[in-house]
Amino acid sequence: MLNQLSALQLKDLLARREVSNRDVITAVIGRIEEVESSIGAFITLRRADELLAEADAVDNRRRSGDQIGALSGLPIAVKDNICTAGLRTTCASKMLETFVPPYDATVVRKIRQADGIILGKTNLDEFAMGSSTENSAFKVTRNPHNLAYVPGGTSGGSAAAVAAHETVLAIGSDTGGSVRLPASFCGIVGLKPTYGRVSRYGLIAYGSSLDQIGTLTKTVDDASLLFSVLAGYDPLDSTSIAAKPNSEHPNEATAPVIGLPREYFTEGIDREVRDAVLKTSQLLEESGCSVIPVNLPHTPYAVPAYYVIACAEASSNLARYSGLLYGYRSHDYTDLKTLMTHSRSEGFGPEVRRRILLGTYVLSAGYYDAYYAKASKVRTLIRKDFMTAFKTCDAILSPVSPTPAFRIGEKTEDPLQMYLVDILSVTANLTGLPAISVPTGVTTAGLPLSAQLTGRPLSETFLLGLGRLIEKHWAS
Repeated sequence: MLNQLSALQLKDLLARREVSNRDVITAVIGRIEEVESSIGAFITLRRADELLAEADAVDNRRRSGDQIGALSGLPIAVKDNICTAGLRTTCASKMLETFVPPYDATVVRKIRQADGIILGKTNLDEFAMGSSTENSAFKVTRNPHNLAYVPGGTSGGSAAAVAAHETVLAIGSDTGGSVRLPASFCGIVGLKPTYGRVSRYGLIAYGSSLDQIGTLTKTVDDASLLFSVLAGYDPLDSTSIAAKPNSEHPNEATAPVIGLPREYFTEGIDREVRDAVLKTSQLLEESGCSVIPVNLPHTPYAVPAYYVIACAEASSNLARYSGLLYGYRSHDYTDLKTLMTHSRSEGFGPEVRRRILLGTYVLSAGYYDAYYAKASKVRTLIRKDFMTAFKTCDAILSPVSPTPAFRIGEKTEDPLQMYLVDILSVTANLTGLPAISVPTGVTTAGLPLSAQLTGRPLSETFLLGLGRLIEKHWAS
């Protein structure tokens, strides 16, 4: 089936005119009709006739000899917290259930300019707050490898859509692992770029100093393709950085040195997860890399620092949803105070309300220095840990999560256990560093396993190269 092929395989077939874009879109639509009711990857799907018309337009241009963009008319799914002009963008929340943006996010504009065809908007944990895609106001997304298990979060819809072959490419957002974690749980490739490398304009904010748009793809080469389309400076994003889309690693002429952090292999790491990463380190050594131990001593403080900072920023960012200008408005109010109180209480789900309350608390008078200011200092120490490690290594190899995918409902009653799922992924967001999740086989129960590589700022091309080595070994 065409929908099971990678983006690069399809690009080659399209360029040689062995298949058409109509063929590809038809295959994807057929797959969605077959499995979407079981997977629940999408919140909003575009009409089939619209998608086929776009495919035909690309086919006609190709026949006419026109230049076709880098995405070659391939289907791509977009996480539903990224604005799409004229297409509903809900953040999986009752608060924005009917919101239709008047503009495209920069990444969406770039996808369109590169001739990508947007299939629809994918499910997520509400306002990107969660680790399992169980917190959506509309549905629970299921893991295509086992429908009783979560796909990871918060970009679970995008990851599940790629893994189930409902799309060829997808994008998501990563605030504390929300691209890499679902990529790991679903057995695909997830790339979280350096903070500022991809524009956040049009991404509905959760934690502004942590959020970064990333890619979810079937292969590392596909991740490289999609990243090259999305990356670049954007004057509409004040945090955007000017860097060449394919900056090479400074040590590319020497044999890579891979660091294994002692703190990431402690008690609590699932045995199969640990063994897969250690096996991956051996495979990298066999490919000519050196592997050395490194220390990241402030790792135990990463989760508390992350949740203080993320919740504080969420409290600030979500203050705009008041029931006044746009979004959900309660019908049960008598004055301005009850309008705002009831609109927010009814429009936000329990996990979002929990994080707003936590964030408001740590920002309140008398507690700011004790919590937010202290967490910001810990964040600086964690970044120093990584930069010190990078004096002796070029990338850091670790698990993405302490465990493989877990059962739906297994952690929903204990928020702390859910938060600890992020313990190995939040550091890339606190530090702004690029990181990639690459599949490394499956557990004895048939659930995907992955390894995570974290690199220096702007070292995406280097990480993708290492990812290809891992992919080559585990795919053989």
